[in-house]
Amino acid sequence: MMSYEYLNLEQDEGIAVVTFNRPERLNALNQGLRDDINAVSGEIYNNDEVRAVIFTGAGRGFCSGADVSGREPRGEQSGTPPQNTRLDQMGWVGKLAMSIYEIGVPSIAAMNGVAAGAGMSIALGCDMRVGSVNSRFRTVFAERGLSPDSGMSFFLPRLIGYGRAADLIFTSRDIYGEEAYRLGILDRLVEPEQVAATAMEVARQVAALPPIAIRAGKRVLQQNMSMEFHDALRNETVGLSYATRAPNDMLEQRAAFVEKRPGKFTGT
Repeated sequence: MMSYEYLNLEQDEGIAVVTFNRPERLNALNQGLRDDINAVSGEIYNNDEVRAVIFTGAGRGFCSGADVSGREPRGEQSGTPPQNTRLDQMGWVGKLAMSIYEIGVPSIAAMNGVAAGAGMSIALGCDMRVGSVNSRFRTVFAERGLSPDSGMSFFLPRLIGYGRAADLIFTSRDIYGEEAYRLGILDRLVEPEQVAATAMEVARQVAALPPIAIRAGKRVLQQNMSMEFHDALRNETVGLSYATRAPNDMLEQRAAFVEKRPGKFTGT
């Protein structure tokens, strides 16, 4: 595993835990943390030993969004950016959203505190979210004179519906744990001291299953979010063909079923 300046990465028994580590700033996204998230997501994507990933924050917050404290004033940038940078359609916000959403393995956000702006988008880009009454969400963009970015306009209405997403984006009001669970932003609502343990329990359940089937299932779920019904059915058939490309696991799942024991899956 690589080492990072602004986040911690731990891996054990197929589970990676990524902890944003700027607690003095509620894990706000400076360029260093953004670069580290992009890099660690690529590392996890290419690591066959990782079967699930948990994202969380150090200290009292999950991620408070973009760090504007050190923003360079317009017109004072030094040098000419590379041509690819000047022609980039995504910007850092798009790259961040892609890093989280396209990480390949199931992702779980352990919501230990506030998630605002792009930090909320990171949580929404994960497959599942575990939180408590101490979890707090705020879209933030409108109050900063911005429209949503970092994937929020894609993730939020798909999770809770257009009207409720519009409510949160247009009012920029705080959403706490119980309401977040009721709306569908949180998938598990537990006691504050149980957030990390519950996220780990979910990750272990995922990691115990055939990894190729899990990865194929995640791909099909994501792709079918934007497909018409018949195209989605055809895509499921394609997904099945990928899910069976681990012959040893196919034999093991059958043997485990017949012998009434947990399977031991290798991804091969």
